[in-house]
Amino acid sequence: MDKEMFIHRLGAAAHRQKADTVIKHGKIMDVFNQEWLETDIAIANGVIAGLGDYEGENIIDAQGQMIVPGFIDGHVHIESSMVPPSEFAKAVIPHGVTTVITDPHEIANVSGVKGLIFMMEQARHAKLNIHFMLPSCVPAAAFEKSGAVLRAEELNPFYTREDVLGLAEVMDYVAVEAGEADMTQKLMDAHAAGKRIDGHLAGLSAKFVNVYRAAGVLTDHEVTTPDEALERVRRGMYVMLREGSVAKNVRQVLPAVNEKNVRRFFFCTDDKHLDELIDEGSINHQVKLAIQSGLDPFLAYQMGSLNAAECYGLTTKGAVAPGYDADLLFVSDLRDVQIAQTMINGVIYSETREADTTGCNPEAGLLQSVHLPELDADDLQIPIVQDKDVRVIEIIPNQLETRLFLSKPKDEPFFQTDTESDLLKIAVIERYRGIKEIGLGIVKGFGFKEGAIATTISHDSHNLIAVGTNDQDLLAAIERLGEIGGGLTVAKEGEALQSVPLPIAGLLSDKPLHEVNDSLISLHHTLKQIGFSGDFNPFLTLSFLALPVIPDMKMTTEGLFDVKAFKHIPIQP
Repeated sequence: MDKEMFIHRLGAAAHRQKADTVIKHGKIMDVFNQEWLETDIAIANGVIAGLGDYEGENIIDAQGQMIVPGFIDGHVHIESSMVPPSEFAKAVIPHGVTTVITDPHEIANVSGVKGLIFMMEQARHAKLNIHFMLPSCVPAAAFEKSGAVLRAEELNPFYTREDVLGLAEVMDYVAVEAGEADMTQKLMDAHAAGKRIDGHLAGLSAKFVNVYRAAGVLTDHEVTTPDEALERVRRGMYVMLREGSVAKNVRQVLPAVNEKNVRRFFFCTDDKHLDELIDEGSINHQVKLAIQSGLDPFLAYQMGSLNAAECYGLTTKGAVAPGYDADLLFVSDLRDVQIAQTMINGVIYSETREADTTGCNPEAGLLQSVHLPELDADDLQIPIVQDKDVRVIEIIPNQLETRLFLSKPKDEPFFQTDTESDLLKIAVIERYRGIKEIGLGIVKGFGFKEGAIATTISHDSHNLIAVGTNDQDLLAAIERLGEIGGGLTVAKEGEALQSVPLPIAGLLSDKPLHEVNDSLISLHHTLKQIGFSGDFNPFLTLSFLALPVIPDMKMTTEGLFDVKAFKHIPIQP
């Protein structure tokens, strides 16, 4: 702490000198006592020096607006926005997010330590408060084919950084239960450094909750029911209510929250595309949903700020009180969460002032990550035995979990897509080494009538994943992603119709956020040309079909994977 700044803050608090800024005529939310205060807020060096009657060098007239603490996103993968941290900040700050806890495991799966360093360096240019959790599972499971492997000895040096809060979502529950050596060391290193550990307990029983808590895991963001939430809180965990582009769990889990246990709950987005962040918002949207669902507004705003700060030991975040950072929101409509202005560290954020983007200059290794083999239609054939059912992955709109569906295929030696029955072909292609390793399967629920889509955003190993109604369009989509170095694309009649290039690790754009947003809007309009009419994001849904730690059925480069049995299985029983 800078001595002169500290002395200045004390002087302002004691009225020995003027504060830098004083906010007057506001209605201040006290998240501790759950009451409103009508008083001045004195700010010195970006920190709240006092509440009361103060003089300041700069006066801000709140004009009767409500002043609430800035929102905190408790768990987010910035890469899912498809822009670097400095551009991501410009998308969420206007919606009241002043702090995020991010896990850069997406880019780490592609580029390892180089990817981590890139995100941390880029975060320094953002106006947002960005804290990091270190990726615990790169790859997500031992058999996965990712672009990198991060072991305990590679992660441990990062704990000396002030912006690193702990170990990110531990998703390899098999390694945790078995006491696998490297996973055990990662957990022990986090404890030794005095850091937090995040969990990932998708579909796991109380038995595994015990194991995770014994390991010191503090949080879970994969809860989908009130019973699951209470089970975790009962064992001392924090539960994050998630509302991303695919997983939307706030309304389902909210009945578990009450005045007695509310301090163990907070919000996160996890994965949310840029266009939805700009249009719908972030934590502000979840606070609004919670209030609409009947939660007391004080509790909703507390969950959006203080609770996450307490969980992660951010002792100067999450409240409007002396000694807390001046991360404040000027709110004109409490229930509708209408944010007039966002203040971060005592400075009002101005989108116009922050319009210039900091140069994003990733090294060559981050720009050349897509290496595909040459493919033809024969590489996409799925041989089947006639008069025998096939196993199908059935998606659940706006959820990460899937179901097993059995179907009788057409009387052919190879699987034929069937748009009437909504049975499409899915392919996961290894994209790092140029080897011909392709997992093929069948999926139900996308509703495409023609064409194909493909992306190199494929959680968590980020191999290329594609789904389509015919092999010609699948090949066209795959080829297009190879040409542009990764991204998202829609193909029809053997040609790519619209693409969003993501040249940085096949995950991030090097363009300004509004340019990327315009491209995403055009891409989603193009989906109508292949018959998509669903109320979910097909690209983000597709990207999670390759994550073999969320039940029930997923795909890898080795084929169909049964998550509960934790093994690959054939398409036909």
